[in-house]
Amino acid sequence: MVFAGATAAAVYVPDEQADRLRLSEAVEENPEDGVRFPVSFALSGRSAVAEAFRTRHPVWHASAETGGAEVAGPRAAASGAAADATGEDGGEWLEAVPLTCGETLLGCLVVKGAGLNGVEAERRGFLELYADQVAARMESEGACAAGGGVSGPVPAARSGGSGLGLGDLGSLTLSPANGRIEADRQALDLLGLAEEDFDGRVETVLAQTVPEDAPALMSVLEPSAGWPGGHDLEFRIRRPGGVLRWLRLRFQVLADQGGRPRLLGVIAEASYLRSAGDQVSRLQRLSIALAASMTVGDVSRAVVTALRDPLGADCVVLAELHAGRLVVTGMEPQELAVWGTWRSQWYSEWPDASLGDLPTLESVLRQGRTRLWPSSIGLEPGLAATGPGGFAALPLPAEGRVAGVCLLGWDRPHEFGAEERALLTAAAGLIGQALARARARDAEHEFTATLQRSLLPRTLPVLPGCTAVARYLPATTGLAVGGDWYDVIPVSDRSVALVIGDVQGHSVEAAAIMGQIRTAIRAYAVEGHPPDVVMSHANRLLIGLDTEAFATCCYVAFDVEEGEAWVVRAGHPQPVVRSPDGCVLEVEAEGGPPLGVIAEADFPMTALGVAPGAVVALFTDGLVESSKLPLEDGVRRVCRTLAAADPGGADRTADELLGTAEWREDDVALLLLRYDGLPIQPRRASWSVWRLPDAVMHARRFTARVLRSWNETREADTVLLVVSELVTNAMTHTRGEAHLHLTLAGERLRVAVSDSSPRAPVKPASIDWMATGGRGILLVEAVCAAWGSVPLSGGKQVWGEIELPPEPAAAGARREAARS
Repeated sequence: MVFAGATAAAVYVPDEQADRLRLSEAVEENPEDGVRFPVSFALSGRSAVAEAFRTRHPVWHASAETGGAEVAGPRAAASGAAADATGEDGGEWLEAVPLTCGETLLGCLVVKGAGLNGVEAERRGFLELYADQVAARMESEGACAAGGGVSGPVPAARSGGSGLGLGDLGSLTLSPANGRIEADRQALDLLGLAEEDFDGRVETVLAQTVPEDAPALMSVLEPSAGWPGGHDLEFRIRRPGGVLRWLRLRFQVLADQGGRPRLLGVIAEASYLRSAGDQVSRLQRLSIALAASMTVGDVSRAVVTALRDPLGADCVVLAELHAGRLVVTGMEPQELAVWGTWRSQWYSEWPDASLGDLPTLESVLRQGRTRLWPSSIGLEPGLAATGPGGFAALPLPAEGRVAGVCLLGWDRPHEFGAEERALLTAAAGLIGQALARARARDAEHEFTATLQRSLLPRTLPVLPGCTAVARYLPATTGLAVGGDWYDVIPVSDRSVALVIGDVQGHSVEAAAIMGQIRTAIRAYAVEGHPPDVVMSHANRLLIGLDTEAFATCCYVAFDVEEGEAWVVRAGHPQPVVRSPDGCVLEVEAEGGPPLGVIAEADFPMTALGVAPGAVVALFTDGLVESSKLPLEDGVRRVCRTLAAADPGGADRTADELLGTAEWREDDVALLLLRYDGLPIQPRRASWSVWRLPDAVMHARRFTARVLRSWNETREADTVLLVVSELVTNAMTHTRGEAHLHLTLAGERLRVAVSDSSPRAPVKPASIDWMATGGRGILLVEAVCAAWGSVPLSGGKQVWGEIELPPEPAAAGARREAARS
């Protein structure tokens, strides 16, 4: 299946004393015919074997005589191209593939055969995979010493021998399009499957795998044609009788003629790499730690803990690959100066670098293979100081791509044994899968958190005479986005609306409905509707959204001047009020059904008096109810916490209340309002504007009388000018009733004119000297500290505020005496 017409294979290793490549082992199809390979090749010769060893690249040669011919590389390539073009069946072929251990050359794998009509791309791909497995076996036999060079004897050449296990390698192919596997007898034997019983299904192979290793193997069995280079995977299968066997799969993905991916794999026994029990235990500990890791940060800490001390590494770095940049997610020790070209850009606490600045790591990620160096000295500046005594780079495969890289460095000379290399290769697969899972979780959390934040108020407004604080916590189970919301709505200069609600469910749909309901309630409130009308409108809106979801809500309209409130509930928990003397009581507010249940539901209002120093608490049921906590007990606990809290610290009180929800099965929203009262009670006066030709004159006279009664002479001309312009605007551009409102609060005097037209005034972009109108709003803007227009009960209110200059102490005393 692997080599069409292959008849023999051999391994040549360098003989440094004789400057030649000597035969180490050979396997013949017909051993009785005798060994057909030359005993040695000169390293300086022009044979395909010597050329492959010198250039470190495979050499393919087609010729009638290939056994020991001293053939030049260029002529071999030309001969091979001609044979491919003719498609002839006759002749022989030979391919030599270098065997490497890190940066060290171990020798060459040579395969000979007859017939030139094979699938050349697959054959050459398999040869490279076989060469990798043979090199790993040679390494385990002591043929590769840490730091380079060939050391120790290599088993002697023999026909049909198995010193290097050349006959113990199995091969398989996979077509992801149909999920069918073709495997030779050796591969099936390694997998513990009988050749006559194998049905070619992926599921049959996965059934032999230990459950902990199945996810990594599944990611291999669903490859994409875009995977570059070769990849390693070590996994365990359970043999009959329960015995575990470690296998090493070396594979690469090619595209067939139709562009569909096709996986080529060579599988070998890897138990010899697992002789030390501590290596297995290290992998088990790493696997357990990664399974419990929920975030990328957790994965980074687990990797550092599992690899640094057990391997004696002086530094460990874990980096993710993002759009051509390596972003460090974990580093120990955390000394950024060591990393040269790495610089902080995306995450302020970690550095990152472009792959273009780190060609060594770029090559590792492109090949997808673990690389080991006896020293990092001589590498690019970003890596030169990481491992003077030894340096390892582990590409992290995950879901058909390379997710990142793990770097380990040693300050003192470090020898890489076969067992350690196997440990690092196996660890890379585990880390890559865990990193991909954690990145998906982090992305989901970021999405839900961003969605939730965008639907809730970013900040709460500054309110006169009171302080509002809010808290939101997502549920600790399920999707971290829900339908709980809160809002604080300044309705006018003297009233504010507190809203809290909960849409049924924990989903993106619940969050979307919550955003619509919150926006609608805010709009209804700002328009000036009373609390019961606001709730009725929101109820009909939710019913019209064509959703099965419903929502509970509590709306409190609060007058900050008088300390009076109106409470409306729609199936929501009662508000809780802490009086200034520390007594805490639930508000007995009559309620209606949840929003979205009954179209014509009534929502009665309940009056509530609030004294200065009191705290009003609104919350969702996630704070007071769970499967282990009845609602009544949760409310009592909140009352006790609120009674013992310091009413002067609203933020600390909110944090203490959240501490009562230890395990959140539901999300939690909390809204607190501490009412302090106004230090200076505003003075107000109102007048209905008559629609007469001299309406502006009457409005100015009324304003003058009010200012005299208030003993207020500061900025009187400015106030009268603003009254004239606002009343003129209402008389000219509207119909129906108009009302003038004057409010004096401290050093600010507010002039407001309300009318029945919802159209807001428009400030002209430019006015020439011949214009007869449009200057009024420009004058108001020029003389007022602030001005604006707000909707009000189907109409609008246009207002302007005039700042009054400080008055002398004697004038202030006379004013207070007159007021008293």
